[in-house]
Amino acid sequence: MTEVINLLFNPLANAIMTVLTGLSLLYWLFTMLMGDGFDFGPDADIQIEGADIQDVELNVDQELDSEISHEPSFISKAMEFIYIGKAPLMVIVTMFKFISWILTIVSSIILNLTAYGWKSVLILVPIFILSFLLLHFVAKPVVKLYKNVGYMGEEAREFIGREGKMRSSIQGDQLGSVEIIIQSDVLRLNVKSLNGEPLNYGDDVLIINEDAGKKFYIVQKDINLNNI
Repeated sequence: MTEVINLLFNPLANAIMTVLTGLSLLYWLFTMLMGDGFDFGPDADIQIEGADIQDVELNVDQELDSEISHEPSFISKAMEFIYIGKAPLMVIVTMFKFISWILTIVSSIILNLTAYGWKSVLILVPIFILSFLLLHFVAKPVVKLYKNVGYMGEEAREFIGREGKMRSSIQGDQLGSVEIIIQSDVLRLNVKSLNGEPLNYGDDVLIINEDAGKKFYIVQKDINLNNI
């Protein structure tokens, strides 16, 4: 038992990942005790504390490609690679931590990281990269599960009238993304600017309407005390 505990917390890289993974475990235990857990029933409100990025990207597929005159940002592509929006963020984050934790433990044994002291934390850089790549494959069954239970995000009518921040720069007929927060849940929507006026990354905007085809939302710049 002593050897196991020593392995979990030594070297420093192991300790960091053990603590991070343990926090996720405590979160899920607390969630289960509160009765929120993995309720996949037809009336389930699948929202994970304050970190649920819903699948509200609205499936902008090939029929919209001709309307998009800019490439998605690197961050957007990275989020899509690990299925952010297709499963609750806390589920994805927990899986990422678990994969990283396992790789760190294995690496510490194979590479004898204990001999490197605090410098062992440097191993986390390649481990995080590898975990990110592996997560794309490991998360597939989870994403399929959420899709099968109808994880579709909030209803459209709940977005109109809400404020958010642009997560891309757009003008004219370009499509971009906006980030909004509903009851501590972070969501991203595809949007187009009203009358084509330029909107920059980080601008405060107001969602004023929805496209007739329900493929994106119309936004305009929001003037408030924070940006005057």
